[in-house]
Amino acid sequence: MGVMGRIFNKIHGLKPAMMMVTVQISLAGVNVFYKLAANDGMSLRVLVAYRFLFAAATVVPLALVVERKKRPKLTLMVLWQSFLCALFGGTITQNLYAQSLVLTSATFTSAMTNIIPAITFIMAIFFGLERLNLGATAGKAKVVGTVLGIVGAMLLTFYKGIEINLGSIHVDLLHESQHQGVHVATSHQKSINHILGPLLALASCFSYTFALIVQAKMSQKYPYHYSSTALISVMGSLQSVVFALCMERDWNQWKLGWNIRLLSVVYSGAIASGLMVTFIMWCVRMRGPLFVSVFNPLMLVLVAIAGCFLLNEKLHLGSVLGAMIIVCGLYVVLWGKGKEMKRIAQLMPSKGSRETEQQTDGAVAFPVENNKSINSSNIMGIAPNFLLTTANHDLDCVEEEQDEEEEEGKFNLSVNV
Repeated sequence: MGVMGRIFNKIHGLKPAMMMVTVQISLAGVNVFYKLAANDGMSLRVLVAYRFLFAAATVVPLALVVERKKRPKLTLMVLWQSFLCALFGGTITQNLYAQSLVLTSATFTSAMTNIIPAITFIMAIFFGLERLNLGATAGKAKVVGTVLGIVGAMLLTFYKGIEINLGSIHVDLLHESQHQGVHVATSHQKSINHILGPLLALASCFSYTFALIVQAKMSQKYPYHYSSTALISVMGSLQSVVFALCMERDWNQWKLGWNIRLLSVVYSGAIASGLMVTFIMWCVRMRGPLFVSVFNPLMLVLVAIAGCFLLNEKLHLGSVLGAMIIVCGLYVVLWGKGKEMKRIAQLMPSKGSRETEQQTDGAVAFPVENNKSINSSNIMGIAPNFLLTTANHDLDCVEEEQDEEEEEGKFNLSVNV
């Protein structure tokens, strides 16, 4: 019984890791299905619209069941923030990402998504949500990681290098499902795609980053994972459907038969955007956001392998080197953020104890509220790379109070002298 108990505990301890591997495999499959659906002639705008519809149909019932008793009333501010999150993090990002995926390759677009933490850091500084703090090790790490991400993205875009052959076994799904209306691109079109594709991928990263910043604010007012995700999915469905109806006039594009189109929208919507979100949220709650973020580069590896063996994509030295530099930059940024979060965890209790001593009642609610806002942020479930900005704000407050206390101590010392 003791041996079986230890085995059971070991398996239970590996459950978060196995779930995150499943998540990355599922997200890698989305890139493959996007390519296959687009190659079959399906409109990318319609594909994104259906994805949000299936995602909303999956997440909304889950939110109604799980959070039916603790969900507060919606406010106009929460609705507005969810609208912005769906617009920039859903409709705009997914349409740009899907178009970039078709113009470039699945490996390229997957690699570009790993620079989102670096872009988030830059935009957070611009909006005053982050401090550069080059005097601290964590601040230097975030700057170095950001620079590495930018360098890797530039290398991935502008340097091709020799072709790398991973093996002789290939299953060209694109050739087998080649649509009659799809023609071979000319050299002029390929040169345009080589410029337009990376620009669209970069634009999708910036759009997604802005949504993360808005969602960090939303999570403070509405810290309920499933309900906020369902709300964003519904908003994204409405926006994507309206956009697709305005841009796509061919009603045949909306028809779904028993083919790759139906499989693509069901998989990307119900599984990738629905079921996998709950897996991510569960892992964040059990192990924290950094644990989830560590698995993100696995999707890049899986997409590169699938692209070579299933989509007949050519893997070049520049892509490998650029992706490796981007992943290194990602881990450096995560290391800096992790070091910063540990510092917050060390400083916040001391702050609470000082305030407790000053209060006659002996009850201080501020540290508890901050911990709640950090732990209950739903932004981790949608973008594990991004760490909540309120934590940085709390760190700034703690440091400012410590500086004030040091100045007061020096002043009292000089008066006593």
